[in-house]
Amino acid sequence: MRNILFDLDGTLIDHFTTIAKSIVHTQRTLGLPESDYATVRTTVGGSLPVTLSKLCGAENIANAEPIFRAHFEEIIFDDVFALPGAEWILKSLKERGAKLGVFTNKYTRHSRSVLKHLDLLDYFDMILGTGESDCPYRKPDPIFSAHALEKMNCTSEEAVLVGDSQYDIAASEAGCMNCYLVATGSHSSPELAKYITEDQIFKNLYELGTQAFKLPVPTGYIV
Repeated sequence: MRNILFDLDGTLIDHFTTIAKSIVHTQRTLGLPESDYATVRTTVGGSLPVTLSKLCGAENIANAEPIFRAHFEEIIFDDVFALPGAEWILKSLKERGAKLGVFTNKYTRHSRSVLKHLDLLDYFDMILGTGESDCPYRKPDPIFSAHALEKMNCTSEEAVLVGDSQYDIAASEAGCMNCYLVATGSHSSPELAKYITEDQIFKNLYELGTQAFKLPVPTGYIV
């Protein structure tokens, strides 16, 4: 497969601690009950308004979102890190001639800045997130999936989406793309198996790379 779209949070990077800190800051500011880290981690994925609706209440989204975003921008590089195998799989796929893109509900500018901070930006041919004037869509909107394919200049049959949640599955189905999931984000393998067949689920990026993309096993890694 030469055209590979990667989700970001929980798939290539771990930004959950940063997000959790901003969620708690928002809840404290609004006088709402505070969520623990585990709850935030399992809730993230369906875009910020969806997350805030679940953790702060739908009636509080209008007030909560600007508080969250202001705090998040202040600490955006705190605690974020690339998941094990992220640089290896991106580098290996590029060396194979693959075209790589980011397809995320994170803001595009945040995605670019975090990837640059982690020295991963140069592996990508395309970064597509939400929050731009020309792209107000979010997964799993079919228009968003179609836009991603257009930006990658490929058909759905020529692309695969790699993610970590049911939102990625829905986005792949909306774009008629194949989908692989890694259990490194919001959900475990058994939880993901509720939405997709087990042969499309991988425990981490190393397993994904060696089994789904047939990349050579990296030195020192035991599959």
